[in-house]
Amino acid sequence: MVQENSRNRIYLSPPHMSGNEHKYINEAFETNWIAPLGPNIDAFENQLAEYAGVNGAVAVSSGTAAIHLALHLLEAGRGDRVFCSSLTFIASANPITYLGAEPVFIDSEPDTWNMSPRALENALSDAVKENWLPKAVIVVNLYGQSAKMDEILELCNRYDIPVVEDSAESLGSTYKGKQSGSFGKFGIYSFNGNKIITTSGGGMLVSNDTELLEKARFLATQARDAAQHYQHSQTGYNYRMSNLLAGVGRAQLEVLNDRVAARRNVFDKYVEAFACKPGIQFMPELGNSMSNRWLTAMTVDEQVSGVAIPTLLGALAGQNIESRHVWKPLHLQPLFAGVRFYAHTAEANVCEELFRTGICLPSGSSLSATDQARVIDCIIDVMNKYAGKHV
Repeated sequence: MVQENSRNRIYLSPPHMSGNEHKYINEAFETNWIAPLGPNIDAFENQLAEYAGVNGAVAVSSGTAAIHLALHLLEAGRGDRVFCSSLTFIASANPITYLGAEPVFIDSEPDTWNMSPRALENALSDAVKENWLPKAVIVVNLYGQSAKMDEILELCNRYDIPVVEDSAESLGSTYKGKQSGSFGKFGIYSFNGNKIITTSGGGMLVSNDTELLEKARFLATQARDAAQHYQHSQTGYNYRMSNLLAGVGRAQLEVLNDRVAARRNVFDKYVEAFACKPGIQFMPELGNSMSNRWLTAMTVDEQVSGVAIPTLLGALAGQNIESRHVWKPLHLQPLFAGVRFYAHTAEANVCEELFRTGICLPSGSSLSATDQARVIDCIIDVMNKYAGKHV
C-alpha cells in the first residue's frame, strides 16, 4: 500500500468559492427563504438559462435527478431501451434502470473521446431491424469536451429519437459557438462539489420546451396537484434545489468564465510541460469547439514510455497528489454485465483502450503554480526513471 507523505494534499478538482456566495446566502436568511423555493432559485434558473441560450431551466438536487426527470418526461419505462455513452460516470445511466428501461451502451471515437456516430449508426440500424427504437439517446460530453453533436443529432433526428445531452462536466464549453447542453431535447448540468462551479450538490435541467420544464418542476416537487389539500395523482420526486444552495450557484455562475479560463490554463501548462515526453497524448479538442477542460485527461503509451498507468497513479499518491483513471466504461461495470455494447469499429474498442491508458490529473481552477509544478515534477521523475525500459 502506498504511504502518502505529509505534504499538503493536491486534489483532482476541489471547490473554488468566489467570495460572493455569502451575499446571496445571507439574503436568504434575512428574508427567511430557506425552503426549496424563493428568489435565489428563480434567479439562478433564469440566469443559467440565459447563459446556456435556452428557453428555461429547472434547478434540482443533482445532475442525476435531472437525467431521471428527462427520461421520465420522454416516457421511458419497462420494455423500452435507452442508448447511452459507455465512457462516463455511472450516474449517466442509473436513471435508465430507475425507470425499468434497458440501457444499450455506445463506444467512444478518437476525436472527442465521446459517443461514436459510427457505433450509434450501427446500433440504430439494428434497432430498426428489431423494431425496437430507443426512447432516448443520452450523449455525454466527457471532461468538458462536446461530442460530435451535428452527426449525432442527424442520426437521431432521422428516426425522431430525442437526445438528452449530459453536460454535467461541460458547463461553459461550446460547440460551433453554442453552449454545451443546449443541443438536445434536454440538457443537464451538475453542480457537485468537484464540478467547474458548485452548489455543493445540485443540478439543472434545461430545455427549449418550457411546457415540459413545467412538468419537470411539478414532478420534482412531489407532483402535488392544484388543490387546497395535499392531493397527488401520480408519483413525484423530492428533487428541488434549496433556495440557500441556489444562492451559492448564483455567485458561482458569476465567475464561470473565469473558471473556464483558469482550467484551460492548467491544461496548457501540462501540455507544455510534457511536450517532449514520448508516449503522452492529451484529450483532443474538436475543431469549432471549446472545452472547459474540467479535467486534464491524457493517455500514456506504455510501449513507448515504459510507464503504465498504475505506476503513475501510485507515484502521485505517494506524493499526496490525487489522480484518477479515466472512467471505467459502463459496459464493463458488474452492474451492467451482459448489456449490449456497440464498439466504434470491429477492430477498435476505443473506450476500453482509453480506460486502460488514460489518467486524469489535478485540474482545479484554484490550483497554484507551485502545486502544479509538484504534479509535473512527479510525473517527469517517473518517466525519466522508466525511459528506455520498454515493455
